[in-house]
Amino acid sequence: MVCNRCKMVVEQELTKLGFKADHVTLGEVTLPESELSKEQLERIDQALLQVGFERIDDRKARLIESVKNKIIERVHHVDSIDRKFNWSDILADELNHDYNSLSNLFSSVEGITIEQYIIRQKIERAKELLFYDELNLSEIALKLGYSSVAHLSSQFKKITGLTPSELKKSRKPQDVRNPLDAVQ
Repeated sequence: MVCNRCKMVVEQELTKLGFKADHVTLGEVTLPESELSKEQLERIDQALLQVGFERIDDRKARLIESVKNKIIERVHHVDSIDRKFNWSDILADELNHDYNSLSNLFSSVEGITIEQYIIRQKIERAKELLFYDELNLSEIALKLGYSSVAHLSSQFKKITGLTPSELKKSRKPQDVRNPLDAVQ
């Protein structure tokens, strides 16, 4: 789940199945039932698949999903990123795991590093902000924690093949924007 609407849809699907979630956050649902039957899990899986989600039961997969959700939350839902904050410290502290083990697991399963994933999420956010046309490139760079417009522009070009200005001129978000859960 990567947004509030995602959380709402998952909660609605669980309610339709007769479950009342204690807690729904990005990527995690807590149900009051401690043990669910195989049939109940299959019903939940079917309902979630029909709306484009899947239940992750594997511990390593859950941990990777947690890493992604923490990054998405900070890049897309926090008003501005402090250039001085350290992603490795944040992820290690919030997920209670050693960063090196998180990084190795993430890379082995996802095929990209955590740093590359962060960059790609930042570029998606930059695309979104460019289309809103409320901030200039300097403000976007600052908001996303870049040290300079040049740094943002070079990463932007490397990922998208376009400069931010070229993308802004194209005005075709459907051609260049990606759903957050599809960013890889």
